[in-house]
Amino acid sequence: MYRRFIGNVEVPALGLGCMNLSHAYGTPPDPEAATALLQHAFDLGVRHFDTAALYGFGANETLVGKALKPYRQQIHLASKCGMTGVGGKRVIDGRPETLMRTIDEALERLQTDHIDLYYLHRWDKSVPIEESVGALSRMCEAGKIGAIGLSEVSASTLRRAHAVHPIAAVQTEYSLWTRNAEIAVLDTCRELGAAFIAFSPLGRGFLAGASCKSDELLAGDIRRNMPRFQDPNFYENCVWLEQFAALAQEERCSMAQLALAWLLTRGDHVLAIPGTTSVAHLEVNMQVLDRELTEDTLLELDALIKPPMIKGARYPVATQLEIDTEEFV
Repeated sequence: MYRRFIGNVEVPALGLGCMNLSHAYGTPPDPEAATALLQHAFDLGVRHFDTAALYGFGANETLVGKALKPYRQQIHLASKCGMTGVGGKRVIDGRPETLMRTIDEALERLQTDHIDLYYLHRWDKSVPIEESVGALSRMCEAGKIGAIGLSEVSASTLRRAHAVHPIAAVQTEYSLWTRNAEIAVLDTCRELGAAFIAFSPLGRGFLAGASCKSDELLAGDIRRNMPRFQDPNFYENCVWLEQFAALAQEERCSMAQLALAWLLTRGDHVLAIPGTTSVAHLEVNMQVLDRELTEDTLLELDALIKPPMIKGARYPVATQLEIDTEEFV
């Protein structure tokens, strides 16, 4: 089984992203079904669970806290601050006073006295990163969090933050069709001893073969506004997706398994947190921990899916301006 370190904590290389149990992909499952999935994930060996104050505007932290309370001492719990729901709207706010309030709210919802890994969900560019990380460091000193993480930041911002307090993990979208991390931050994480946590490792369902063309998705699904899922980009991306599906068939695995297996070869500091509302998909994903790809297959994948071939930005313009990750020219 692939195992990786987040700070000084060793966990399986696949965790669970909990967002879509409450948020972002249309109608979420009912709490009973979501609780059952979380607990089944634990039974399957998942130990790293990832949530955030933003997801469901607190509802996901509440769900995760209640469902996993019986296993709290056996799991590595991650959450995020700096992007929350205020008056029904998503707000980025990295001021120290806001972050200090958010951690107390999160601890109450999660029914715990500490969070193992606490991320700054987005860098609030109106606040120096040093100030936001300074607030997170005070949470460490108070025993409220075990380690600090950053999400969607560039290598230069990571270095500035790391100079204030060691950064245990960086979480950024990374998959076969989102390779921005390879520009700089992936290697910078390795250099600084930080874990790299890949969210959306299945391309928000696209790499798993899900039907996710924008105009066919349910209202409330964030992919409806993402350029990659809109015409003509969606159809152009489907050209190489057919070849990817054929390669998965040759490897006698699912498309999701092939995408995840590739990701776990990107470095011994790389972990992934695929999310799902399906117990069946969860079980299939976890089987990747027992699978290795040959060098020939890896070369074939890299030849098949390259950044210039990916059509469409991963976020709409307004959202793209909020993140700090490097972009291919």
